[in-house]
Amino acid sequence: MSTRYVVRPTDTVRGRIHVPGDKSISHRALMLGAIADGETTISGFLAGEDCLATLKALRALGVQIEQPEPETAILQGVGLRGLQPPGGPLDMGNSGTAMRLFSGLLAGQAFDSELIGDDSLSQRPMGRVSNPLAKMGARIETAGGKPPLRIHGGSALHGIDYPLPVASAQVKSALLLAGLYADGETRVAEPAVTRDHTERMLEQFGVRLRHEPRAVALTGGQLLRASQVHVPGDLSSATFFLLAACVAGAGELRIENVGLNPTRTGVLRIFELMGADMDIEELRIEAEPVGRVTVRPSRLRGIDVPPELVPLAIDEFPAIFVAAALAEGETRISGATELRHKESDRIASMVTGLKALGVDVHEQPDGAVIRGGRLGAGTVDSAGDHRVAMAFAAGAVAADGPVEILDVANVATSFPGFSKLANKVGIQLSEQRGG
Repeated sequence: MSTRYVVRPTDTVRGRIHVPGDKSISHRALMLGAIADGETTISGFLAGEDCLATLKALRALGVQIEQPEPETAILQGVGLRGLQPPGGPLDMGNSGTAMRLFSGLLAGQAFDSELIGDDSLSQRPMGRVSNPLAKMGARIETAGGKPPLRIHGGSALHGIDYPLPVASAQVKSALLLAGLYADGETRVAEPAVTRDHTERMLEQFGVRLRHEPRAVALTGGQLLRASQVHVPGDLSSATFFLLAACVAGAGELRIENVGLNPTRTGVLRIFELMGADMDIEELRIEAEPVGRVTVRPSRLRGIDVPPELVPLAIDEFPAIFVAAALAEGETRISGATELRHKESDRIASMVTGLKALGVDVHEQPDGAVIRGGRLGAGTVDSAGDHRVAMAFAAGAVAADGPVEILDVANVATSFPGFSKLANKVGIQLSEQRGG
């Protein structure tokens, strides 16, 4: 049964909200808590399908995890060498993050394992992580560079000095996780700064890292100590509401307790360059900076997106595409080839969707040129991509008429309760099933 959104234009978006916990941090907290010594409590955990796939997989690997409530997870860590052989394949669902990070975590185990996923995940490239892991001594079979991944245990891993050919926090994280099980030092250099949640959390769990400009290294064999992890609200999820409040005619929206990690705030800097009327307040720093963002109706203008901000906003580009469509003038996006390897080919999905709504947009190999000014009524196919669906839903508040968004069931993977929260702040969204 298919699920779709129908969003009607509205004038006012306002309120004070919290968005669900950060997905990237939730994945990592589970994995590191699992291989730490002692009890780890995670609060603010994202109980979406992607993170629950990670939780289920860790249980299959012998880790005891309790959830006294959906946003809390309590893990009895089994230590660095304590994971047990699973009874069957580990299903990552729709989560590329889970599959890539687990490939690093499992590469150094004594037992065999297999990682599978849904139809969408089964089309995503995994050679970018399996190839450097092979250089470390791992034995991983893929289906032509795609899932499933069959990981043969018992390999003696050794550290490598690996320059990432493409900036990728997921690949960097997989290699660092494998590096915990490797002899010697594992060093990962990146061509551009990417999100550093893994590095911050490894240090929170007691792992010593060596930091360099655009590189990080660790020595294998270090033991992890259990920790208390407080997961902030997910800035990627908050972005859709920031967009809606920017393009609405009236109101003010405040998002509380949202993560402000500087390797994730590229979208805020891009919105500010486009003329967004925002206040950003950093309130505290634990392992991660946390604060509030307040946004008001704004007169957005087209820009050339600075290349150095692209890796810092890679998950938020669907919303940036829609913002560009509603901005005055021309927006140029380049250097974003990575968008073609997400839950959908996000460049193609966004260009097709914008054209369906009457936007003048030209697809480029690594981005797009968007001539903004208006968003028409019509029907958009999200291609089963949760961020594409939510981006069009947010922008539809300023469309010329109703916007229908098809194939939105995967929104639950990252943002359970999205439609309820959208309606709470004034977005006129109805969720319909059938057909």
